[in-house]
Amino acid sequence: MHTIPAPIGDVFDVLSDHAGYTAFKGIKGARLLQEGEDDRNGLGAVRRIELGGVWFEEEITAFDRPGRMDYKILRSRPPIEHELGSIRLETTEQGTKVTWTSTFRVRIPLIGGWMTGLAANAGEKAFGDMLKAIEKQLRPG
Repeated sequence: MHTIPAPIGDVFDVLSDHAGYTAFKGIKGARLLQEGEDDRNGLGAVRRIELGGVWFEEEITAFDRPGRMDYKILRSRPPIEHELGSIRLETTEQGTKVTWTSTFRVRIPLIGGWMTGLAANAGEKAFGDMLKAIEKQLRPG
């Protein structure tokens, strides 16, 4: 959970637009494989995000501007079983509270449990860094 002192619509626009992801630390590539139904990054969109040797393809499964975007990872390296990822935004007195959750496990025999823990920690740090970069990007002035 992180609060960004900016309007909810502005935060949602940056979080949902794959084209801007390469501005974030660690993201080497982001491309749209299939456009969404009502918004190119919206419901049904399939996006490929590349983080060097690690990549994943995700489908947007809920897109309710400006408060919610859910996704499911369809394919990845390393291979994971992904239940659901969800980004929720809420207006507060301080700005926009962003809550990200993701449930998954790395599917590699013997070391998958250990790698799941590493991946969860890396994902939490990466998402936190992304939110800090968005905060800096949306800061007035």
